[in-house]
Amino acid sequence: MASSHKLTVFAHRGARGYEPENTLRAFKRAEELGAKWIELDVYPVEDKLVVIHDLRLERTTNGTGFVWNQSLDTLRSLDAGKGEKIPFLNEVFDTISEETGINIELKWHGAAALVASFLRQRKLNLNRILVSSFIHAELLVFKKLMPEVPIGALTGELPLKFASFAEELGAYSIHPTIEFISSEFVDDAHQRGLKVYVYTVNHPEELEWMRQLGVDGVFTDFPDKIRG
Repeated sequence: MASSHKLTVFAHRGARGYEPENTLRAFKRAEELGAKWIELDVYPVEDKLVVIHDLRLERTTNGTGFVWNQSLDTLRSLDAGKGEKIPFLNEVFDTISEETGINIELKWHGAAALVASFLRQRKLNLNRILVSSFIHAELLVFKKLMPEVPIGALTGELPLKFASFAEELGAYSIHPTIEFISSEFVDDAHQRGLKVYVYTVNHPEELEWMRQLGVDGVFTDFPDKIRG
């Protein structure tokens, strides 16, 4: 029997199933499709936060090389798809509704301090912010700087001790890949008081499976097709 509890649905890098990922166009489209939360990725470059996922530029732009090895002028001159620029984090906040939640994923060392500084300067409603990362050391840095903001611990594997590492980090949530999710993992996380947000869920049968497992939320490229 499927669970009927409400799931939190994150538009993964915006509505990337329809628009170039991590662009203002993708984030606006996600809102138009009814997304209440969006997920995005940030790198620190010249003390600014640029919104892009990969370590390198080739897949999502017409540029080449490492993101962090470029000047801001170079990054901003690139086409990120359909004529979109790689956005700054502040531009995303300027573009989307104040009611939309944002999951900021820290993609590189040094991002935590810049994100904390940015959030303090913007004086935002912190109930709409979640900060996550695979780089758990960055999560610890961020938590020390802004303990009032929840953090989410990402994992791309099935840890031997399930969700214990996220509990030790003082995380609010754990974000496992759908490739290794299991009922034992979900139960362990819930027993530790953690929310379970799974990536990436793009098909109705996957959503039904997540409901059966009792997860708390999902990341999807198609926020109009995957509903909570």
